Amino acid sequence: MKIYDRKTDSYEEIEQFGAGKLDFLYNNPVGRIFLGIAVSPFVSNIYASKNAKKSSVKKIPGFIAENKIDMSDYIDKDYQSFNDFFIRELKPGKRPVDMDKDALIAPCDSKLLVYEIDDKTNMYIKGRGYTVSEILGEERDAGIFKKGYALVFRLTVDDYHRYSYPDRGCIISRRMIKGKLHTVSPVSKNHKIYVENTRQVNMLKTENFGTIAYIEVGAMLVGRIVDNGKDVFDKGQEKGYFEPGGSTIVILVNNVKIDKDILEQSESGIETKVRLGERIGRAL
Repeated sequence: MKIYDRKTDSYEEIEQFGAGKLDFLYNNPVGRIFLGIAVSPFVSNIYASKNAKKSSVKKIPGFIAENKIDMSDYIDKDYQSFNDFFIRELKPGKRPVDMDKDALIAPCDSKLLVYEIDDKTNMYIKGRGYTVSEILGEERDAGIFKKGYALVFRLTVDDYHRYSYPDRGCIISRRMIKGKLHTVSPVSKNHKIYVENTRQVNMLKTENFGTIAYIEVGAMLVGRIVDNGKDVFDKGQEKGYFEPGGSTIVILVNNVKIDKDILEQSESGIETKVRLGERIGRAL
């Protein structure tokens, strides 16, 4: 899979973690028999409980090597489990936050695709049609995002799995929508994962971008979505983290002009590698 790294202005090929197993589950007739079990929260809970055991630390060295994780970015510590390693914390200064009030920042290390929302609140994400109300789980606030953008930040297993607020503001509402736990990788393209998957929907009132929908989407083998529960927040302040597994954050926003390089790559269907705190757009 090709992605664009705006830091180096170059493209790189990345491999999907567990690609063979995922292809079997989603594209093989026999595998699809087991798919319903694999995407259940029960399986993810079992996986999480194994990774919480002290013995799971033996997985860490191989995981670092296989996924080419640069551990110089992270605080040195003796991890108590694989879960503990997975939610590792960055050293101070490793992800500087663009504090320009007009800068919309990436909330996490991830691969970003941007989609336009039309005047009827419809959008196409990875070739599948969605409405804003489907993603939010209700009609009430859908109209806010007419002619805006859906920003899809896909976290892979090698990414830093803590995420932050994109602007200063306060929580209007938050609610958890229970569902399945499909993988967020491209192999699940035949499923409406941003509607079917478990997700936490947060409505934020921000100082510089108006009302934003900030949605944490659970994924296959994600143990938990852990939210810090704060009602008032600063730009770049940690909001929460995902326990083991790749996952996604979807932001719906209107009052913003997305950076040109990201839009150009998204129009070609290519994800842009972004890092927590860097500017991805500007307030209108």
